[in-house]
Amino acid sequence: MEQAKAFLDESLDLDALLTDAGSLDLSRSTGFKAWSIETILRHLHFWNQMAFWALEDTAQLQETLVPVMEGLTRGDSLTDVEGQIVLAEGAALLSQWRQTYQQLAQCYSQADPSQRCPWVGPSMSARSCITARQMETWAHGQAIYDELGRVRSNTDRLHNIIVLGINTFGWTFKVRGETAPEQMPYVELVAPSGTLWTFGEENSASCITGLAEEFAQVVTQTRHVEDTGLSYAGEDAKRWLYNAQCFAGGPNPPPTPGSRFMRVD
Repeated sequence: MEQAKAFLDESLDLDALLTDAGSLDLSRSTGFKAWSIETILRHLHFWNQMAFWALEDTAQLQETLVPVMEGLTRGDSLTDVEGQIVLAEGAALLSQWRQTYQQLAQCYSQADPSQRCPWVGPSMSARSCITARQMETWAHGQAIYDELGRVRSNTDRLHNIIVLGINTFGWTFKVRGETAPEQMPYVELVAPSGTLWTFGEENSASCITGLAEEFAQVVTQTRHVEDTGLSYAGEDAKRWLYNAQCFAGGPNPPPTPGSRFMRVD
């Protein structure tokens, strides 16, 4: 699957960033809920492992999810639950994350894209599962890029995340108990390569235009739409961009305007 290669490349880019940073203090807090770089890596590693078992070992996945759900039910935070299961820290955690993302990319590259993979909620196709891992790596990686004051160089593999954002248009409203508009706004985005990506019908009453990178930032909630150069017209487009959520779970508010940015020392 092309998506498995995209996930691998996304992980390799984040790995290169961490390597280039040298003796990086992984306890440094980031702009994402004050999560440390180590917390982000633990989160990515844990769910990469879950995605591997979703494809290769359903029994192990279900067994591991039991304490996760029990912890969340009694009010523990997700990061606390992950920390109780993934005990590695520092260099050991970094090594485990590296090993797991490579293993995950390898097994999904050989998988049937339509194979069903069990998950916390509804099952997903293998293609959707590995695309979600690319999205998570890209989105959480943004907090590390921001903290280190590094500008990210995106490629057209971003298209997978854009499609995920488009496909979850209805979900953004459903997760909030709202009825989605009958027609999705027309979306016209400039890819990193300069290619024009379009989605929806041009005769839509609402539209969104701008850079694909910034649209991806909004749907993954790494930037508030007001902190981007995206343009939009129509109330439906505004409602979508101000609440966009391309990931599962309960309704999650986007970052407040001005709260997510690249650190400049």
